[in-house]
Amino acid sequence: MKDNNSSNSNPRHIAIIMDGNGRWAEKKFMPRIMGHRAGVKTVRKVVEYCVKEKIEVLSLFAFSSENWRRPKKEVNMLMELFMGTLQTQVDKLDKNNIKLRIIGDKSAFSEKLQQKIDQAEKQTENNDGLTLVIAANYGGRWDITQAFQKITEKIAAGELTVHDITESVISQHLTTFELPEPDLFIRSGGEQRISNFLLWQLAYTEFYFTDILWPEFDQVLLATAINSFKNRQRRFGHTGEQIINFSQSKPK
Repeated sequence: MKDNNSSNSNPRHIAIIMDGNGRWAEKKFMPRIMGHRAGVKTVRKVVEYCVKEKIEVLSLFAFSSENWRRPKKEVNMLMELFMGTLQTQVDKLDKNNIKLRIIGDKSAFSEKLQQKIDQAEKQTENNDGLTLVIAANYGGRWDITQAFQKITEKIAAGELTVHDITESVISQHLTTFELPEPDLFIRSGGEQRISNFLLWQLAYTEFYFTDILWPEFDQVLLATAINSFKNRQRRFGHTGEQIINFSQSKPK
């Protein structure tokens, strides 16, 4: 049953951990990279749905800072897939008014890949439709650490004092600055953890987990997750009664 104060609005920002590509391939007795390629096709479907539903931001965890621990051959193939996807998809993103933003420690990538990332971001930077955030060589702890490094540098330069440090200031130095915090977090593949993804930003996010492996995730499942979000009461520390009273007092 729908809660009296559940939202009828879509989430502004959806964040997804796209888990299960390798396991999907292994179940079909195929190389793991085939699962990652199938996962790219799912990304296209999810992006199309978010554009249609006028979602403001879609953040996808493509490659974590811990993923370097995987077999070297798989990592190299993932880098090639990332490069190839950038080359083939950026014009389509641009044509559909999608702004691409890559977050993470890009210094670990090859110079050629860094150039492709920079070119793709610049090509789409003036688009004002869906913002597609790809987290690559990203970790939530790294994000918070680099934010404090920047803040410390500003304190040393006399631009800030210790007493100027607030939650707002910290947020402004994260890689997701200027973006709304995620409303809905989705993880496919059956695991129920956030795996060092957007640790600061997920403080008040609604979570949705599914056993479906990412290559089998589709627009119907995304719609199901969004409907689940719409049926939840988001209290942000208030009581349910306060939220209902506030909702009823708003002008119609």
